[in-house]
Amino acid sequence: MVAYFDRFLRRHLNALRLARWGLPRVQEHPGAIVVYCNHPAWWDAATIILLAGRLFPGRESHAPFDAAMLERYRIFRRIGAFGVDLDTARGAAQFLAASRKILARPDRMIWITAQGRFADVRARPLGLRPGVARLPEIAPDALFLPLALEYAFWDERGAEAFAAFGAPIPGRDLLALSRSERLARLESELTGTLDRLGADVIAREPGRFEPLLSGRKGIGGVYDLWRWSRAWLAGRRFDPAHRAGREAGGKVP
Repeated sequence: MVAYFDRFLRRHLNALRLARWGLPRVQEHPGAIVVYCNHPAWWDAATIILLAGRLFPGRESHAPFDAAMLERYRIFRRIGAFGVDLDTARGAAQFLAASRKILARPDRMIWITAQGRFADVRARPLGLRPGVARLPEIAPDALFLPLALEYAFWDERGAEAFAAFGAPIPGRDLLALSRSERLARLESELTGTLDRLGADVIAREPGRFEPLLSGRKGIGGVYDLWRWSRAWLAGRRFDPAHRAGREAGGKVP
């Protein structure tokens, strides 16, 4: 499935970019990991699958999924998704029971779109659901890692996907707080990570990011065939990108 979504994102997006300051620094953590993120778009599931496969290949990943949506996209059951009724007390119990079982093993991780709904990346406060603040009680040895996601259009026809991980928070540090204080701490860390990522997206400088994958450039069809022919006749290498050399990281004059 990682290979499938790699091709899928390459076909439909221009790139998936990871902020250079936002690399996940948790590889040596011996216990389970909880990644919690905002939920700006339909693309989040595909983006998370790519991040999990590329950055955490040695860990088994799981994710809560809206039970109704999981019936429509059953393929996600085969790659670690588990159904949760988002708006009921029964759903909260489902989430905690499944999470307890998953986080009992140190080689596992859970990815949570903690807003529980689609929300604009600029919306404040984030309004994280309280369930994520319950997890330190059942997994105090887990590490909690904020993940900021954003999508924007830069110079190419396809959108850019952006990601950045914030500073990890030990579960025991969160457990020392009340539930409301835990939720506030988790939301504050994710908000700060989102704000910093947003500043890099606005700057539109590829050099601030590590490209995890790059999609197809150019317009395609007859127009790009004509451009290629002109380059070939002139003895030049054809670069279909709108701004040649943009990925090198330097500013375009």
